[in-house]
Amino acid sequence: MTVRICEVGPRDGLQNEPEHLSPRQRAEFVNRLAGTGLTAVEVTSFVNPARVPRMSAAEEVCAGVESASGVTFAGLVLNERGYARLAATPLVEARVAFCVTETFNQRNQGRSVEQSLAEAGAIVTAAHADGRRASVTLAASFGCPFEGEVDPGRVLSIAERVAATGVDELVFADTIGVGVPRQVTHLLGGAAGFGIPLGLHLHNTRNTGYANAYAGLEAGVSVLDSSVAGIGGCPFAPDATGNIATEDLVYLLEREGVDTGVDLDALLSVSAWITDVLGRQLPGQLLRAGRFPRAQGVI
Repeated sequence: MTVRICEVGPRDGLQNEPEHLSPRQRAEFVNRLAGTGLTAVEVTSFVNPARVPRMSAAEEVCAGVESASGVTFAGLVLNERGYARLAATPLVEARVAFCVTETFNQRNQGRSVEQSLAEAGAIVTAAHADGRRASVTLAASFGCPFEGEVDPGRVLSIAERVAATGVDELVFADTIGVGVPRQVTHLLGGAAGFGIPLGLHLHNTRNTGYANAYAGLEAGVSVLDSSVAGIGGCPFAPDATGNIATEDLVYLLEREGVDTGVDLDALLSVSAWITDVLGRQLPGQLLRAGRFPRAQGVI
């Protein structure tokens, strides 16, 4: 069994952190991650820098990213303006995102869900015409910070319409970290007949992120988003804390016999680097606890 991991640390990880890294540091972060065996890295987002200052100078970051064999470099876009900016960079994948609830989508993107759905379809078409991959992430699929519980039937109805656009990948996001394995199984099972690869974007806000990743594994998920050292969150969702940590996820998958293609030691090195750059202890556990079994002679 294999699972594709998409590293979102340079985008979703940094966007909600108090530190403001320079474009040079952000590009270095991407380049270090690209050397770990990861096959997908989300480099940045093309959003209004006044609203998300940590993602300013996206084009400058992209210019500093070095080509890496076998690595897909992606960017997040929320609308067609964002895609136009991405299209002027070397990034080869557009990751479109919108919220499945009206209140959150209006606060996050200033659009109705219906408007965002139509725009997502247009971006998928444009990306394919440009020779790019396109994926769509449905934010707040497991719960909304403003409307509470989200009807899974609504999520699947939106997901089916997204699948009809010809998108390459559909990702269900637990944006505020409220989901549980039962919901993962339900959504992935309900979308299995759409005929496209399915993914999960998980946050560990309430300590269920790794259980949800395992449930996704059992349900046949194709891609798992994660952020090295567990950094990140959504600046427009109250109390949305970090993503599941990439190194912790890889450890779990490796111990389960799942092939990720990732060099865990190299990944831990990047985790240590970003911890040093940010200057404080980060949520990831493996960097502190260490690998198991340890190398012979190490206590």
